[in-house]
Amino acid sequence: MEAPVTPRIRVYVVEDQSKILKNQLKLLEASAELEIIGTALSGETAIEDIRRLKPDVVLLDLGLPRMSGIDVTRVVKGELPSTEVLIFTIFDEEDKVLEAVQAGASGYLLKGTPADKMVEAIREVSQGGTVIQPSLARRLLKHFRVPEGPAAEPSPAPATPAGAALPAEPEGKKLSARETEILQLIAKGVSNNEAATMLNLSKATIRTHLEHIYRKLEVTNRVEAVTEGLRKGIIQM
Repeated sequence: MEAPVTPRIRVYVVEDQSKILKNQLKLLEASAELEIIGTALSGETAIEDIRRLKPDVVLLDLGLPRMSGIDVTRVVKGELPSTEVLIFTIFDEEDKVLEAVQAGASGYLLKGTPADKMVEAIREVSQGGTVIQPSLARRLLKHFRVPEGPAAEPSPAPATPAGAALPAEPEGKKLSARETEILQLIAKGVSNNEAATMLNLSKATIRTHLEHIYRKLEVTNRVEAVTEGLRKGIIQM
């Protein structure tokens, strides 16, 4: 009896520089896991195609002219919540990346990322994960703790003053040693697959631990989990 064929991940690529787009496609099309269903050189064209094609993952250039990658992300996630967006940028522009994540992106890659890492990141977000790098986690933590000027609204969950002890967590909310270990790895940018290999666990077990972490920290994704773990002092950068 033949094993069932795993459906390929349907990917749409948006990049305004044709030479970079050509190189990206060459790398991505070499993977048997991916099916490139369309490309665009602008956000406006991309939106029309994405509405029609409904890809699993959009690999999206952050620095598009006119309609930015942030704008495209906002529209895509507003209309097609099940389509995941992975930002692709040439610089580590944390402010813009943060805005894209807030708009609904599942993470970001720097241009020049090796092909295997690109494929792994696309696989990760297609399975509901988030591609996170430590610098972004630090930026998110800073954003969480520091108001934007004197007139800013107070945070609904203000950070604990330096040196003050956090209230003890209820027993059911405490992370286990294994959960803490996995959250620490995520904060360092380790993917689910890498964590499974490093800890000699299955990918399914890692996903189960992540579900428990999300529930206990009352968050919905890896970015929020890392941010909350840092805020509570559960993990360190």
